[in-house]
Amino acid sequence: MLGNHTEPGPGNRIRIFVDYWNLQLTMSEKSGKSFRFDWNRFPLWLTEIATELCYIRDATFEGMHVYSSYNSDSQKDLNHKRWAQGWLNRQPGVQVSLRERQHRPAPSCPNCYHVIGVCPACNRRMSGTTEKGVDTAIATDMIRLAWEQVYDVAVLVSSDADLIPAVEFLDLRGRKVLQEDSRPWAARSQPRAGRRSTCLVGVLSSSDE
Repeated sequence: MLGNHTEPGPGNRIRIFVDYWNLQLTMSEKSGKSFRFDWNRFPLWLTEIATELCYIRDATFEGMHVYSSYNSDSQKDLNHKRWAQGWLNRQPGVQVSLRERQHRPAPSCPNCYHVIGVCPACNRRMSGTTEKGVDTAIATDMIRLAWEQVYDVAVLVSSDADLIPAVEFLDLRGRKVLQEDSRPWAARSQPRAGRRSTCLVGVLSSSDE
């Protein structure tokens, strides 16, 4: 039986870690459309997936951590920030971590080093923003919370290869990690015995049809 109303037993506590933009961009790319989630059902649905794939009895959902970022110069991103802080962060068991995106300088010519501030083709500015610190925050929280022994199974919703070292470290320390695995090179990766992977993107896409 799922939910926080059951007594947690050995090896059945599930905690979820979501890279928000990685998930959104991957789903939109795979489905060919803007993808919307039912965030009220999403964590318990992932708990059910983990329960089935990891053969857990009487699983308990211990919480979901969502990591995102925003550009303070974009009204659309500011709306996202307000939604994440004002609604998503208030849902039961959900904790949101937001980081402001950092400005990325415009590129320069590799020969003369002249900064190319405006694209000569479309006349738009070449500078942009980049996400900083999200991967580090996810890895740190996964390891810290495992050290504090507050979960037994982690569901990592991110296909970012930068998180693989953290996943492998947790595997060596006896923590099961179920990782969303939609990466094109994933077939070449041989998961260890304690680690499970699945294409959550495929499951999400089929469940939305």
